[in-house]
Amino acid sequence: MAESKLKSIDDILKTPEARYATGNITPALSERMGFNPPKCKVFLSPCTTLSTDVSFTFRIDREAQKKLPDIIGNSVQRIVGVDAPDPLLQETHDKPRKLGIVFSGGPAPGGHNVIAGLFDAAQKANPETRIYGFLMGPDGIIENEAIPLTKEIIDRYRNLGGFSMIKTGRTKIDTRQKMTLSRQTCKDLGLDALVVVGGDDSNTNAAFLAQEMFADGVQVIGVPKTIDGDIQVRDDAGQVLCAMSFGFHSAARSFAGAISNLCTDGSSDVKYWHICKVMGRVASHLALEVALQTHANMAFIGEEMADYVDEARLKRAENAGSIDYTAYGMTLRHLSRVICEAIVSRAAVGKNYGVMVIPEGILEFINEIQLFIVKLNTIIADYNATHDATFHQDFPMLTDKLDYLRRQAQRARDRGGFTVWNTRDEDLFSDIPDFFKEGLLMERDSHGNFPFSQVETEKVLMDLVKDYLKILHEQGRYRIGILRDYYVKTFTNGGLDPDAYGPVLFSNWKEGEYLLMKADIISIKTLKQVLIREEAIGSSEEIPPPVQKIYKKSVPDFKIQTHFYGYDGRGSDPTYFDCVYTYNLGLTVFSLIANGATGQMAAIKNLEFDLSRWEPIGIPIAPLMHLEERQGKLSLVIERSIVDVNSVAFQAAKANRETWLAAFPGEDNYRNPGPIQLLGETEERRPITLLLNSLAR
Repeated sequence: MAESKLKSIDDILKTPEARYATGNITPALSERMGFNPPKCKVFLSPCTTLSTDVSFTFRIDREAQKKLPDIIGNSVQRIVGVDAPDPLLQETHDKPRKLGIVFSGGPAPGGHNVIAGLFDAAQKANPETRIYGFLMGPDGIIENEAIPLTKEIIDRYRNLGGFSMIKTGRTKIDTRQKMTLSRQTCKDLGLDALVVVGGDDSNTNAAFLAQEMFADGVQVIGVPKTIDGDIQVRDDAGQVLCAMSFGFHSAARSFAGAISNLCTDGSSDVKYWHICKVMGRVASHLALEVALQTHANMAFIGEEMADYVDEARLKRAENAGSIDYTAYGMTLRHLSRVICEAIVSRAAVGKNYGVMVIPEGILEFINEIQLFIVKLNTIIADYNATHDATFHQDFPMLTDKLDYLRRQAQRARDRGGFTVWNTRDEDLFSDIPDFFKEGLLMERDSHGNFPFSQVETEKVLMDLVKDYLKILHEQGRYRIGILRDYYVKTFTNGGLDPDAYGPVLFSNWKEGEYLLMKADIISIKTLKQVLIREEAIGSSEEIPPPVQKIYKKSVPDFKIQTHFYGYDGRGSDPTYFDCVYTYNLGLTVFSLIANGATGQMAAIKNLEFDLSRWEPIGIPIAPLMHLEERQGKLSLVIERSIVDVNSVAFQAAKANRETWLAAFPGEDNYRNPGPIQLLGETEERRPITLLLNSLAR
């Protein structure tokens, strides 16, 4: 038989099947890019206008009033659809414009749809309108690096994650030179408006740009972006204007999907505790949403720990006629004890495994750690402000940094009076492990923030947990419960009477589905001593194999796997909620620009509810700003929103803590959120946090 001629690899790669297998575009991707997000009702009208709503009020900061005089008087503006616009309104709305847009800060799923919504609205109003995308973040504005955004470019990124279309950067336009260059760029391009998509710092920058370019007639609009979820805007009366920044839901779902898989793995392999650190430096919104999405066995919310009061310590101090101020706020040691108690309670019912979720910034809510961070931030900022080289350039090694701090403490001792770093700080700091000292002293980010994501938070906690679990094991409290039926079977098969040995070995022999070794049995030696004392064996006899087998199964081996969820979620494709939300934000941006607004943040009110109730609005940025310490000095910034421990979402998670810990016989109560998808009735329409909070309104 003649041998068949083999195809060459070149011929194979030309086939449709090979092109599909090796190509960049999958059917799922094509389907996603072809998805058309539904619009808010007002955007179905041929034209929009703005209606000022003075029912929302803000407490104005005097410094903001001084620095932002032209936009501090802005009010909330509602976007109103106009079905039969007069000729003047239509002409103003539809005139050709040149618009610029920039991504600022870390990526967040949905950013591309902001551009798509802006582009579609602008092209619908006037095909002559041009949109420029500034490359690599604010540097693109400063250096006039921009590209025209065409339909072909935008269509390639619709409903996709990341900021790949024009990239992003973290530069701040915070000096006179940078501001002058930015103004010149806008003049050179003939821009009518500039759109800044970013977080709290970026929207702060947008307000200063709006003020700077007010006289030039260049409008500036901000868009709230951060996966941390810490841009949530309320007015002075607590009325919600923006319930969540975009990207939060997608990142939370991405993290939840991965953590749900760990729940499945943990309950299959039954030997690891998975410690999952999720992004969230200042606020624990992501940790809360992930807990609600997955029902992880433990989830710690930093804001709750900050409000913790140790009533027992207060009582002891009261009885002693004193006040214990350290009873307010949770300590690192107390947190480790809480974790240990939960681990021990699960082990007692045979579950020496589990999943724990902690926010990246959990240490910021721990009293003694927060104090160190504030003091070290000030020391580093002061040094950088008064020396030609930075603190980290002059003191590259940990020993160099520690020597500098030691000299500061010595100077404080010699001179007396108030100093940032004193001998007590030095003594307390010396007790911290070197790896953690190095973490606390690492270089701050461009905004002066402590880089929590780079600190091994989980290592700090787990080292304390491991140490205390050893103590609990020595005390006979940390045991793996032995299923009674398994014990009976093992002893019966080994030729021993389970009823005779049960009272000797177990503290709860008379009751309980899971049996716990007596507290004084902590080793093979103590096991033998108990057996001899109870006359179960003679002094010269060996421990029977079934007894040894059961004992060894009762000895816990605490193993952990650590995981960090951050950058993967930032780059995930947006959920249905974020796709629709961001597209409508883009439409909102255009309506604000078309109607002459500047210094406003594009937002959607009523995100907690169905799309039919969404209300596109413009929120004045300047009234949101207040003085806050950044990089060792007071600066005007937008306040970050933290988890409200009185909210329905948090209270729901708190109410289910014992259920999700599942320290009882039987199955765990894990929840599988499923994959992120755009189509189908099973895809959730908004974050669980928002869903639950909407029930209170």
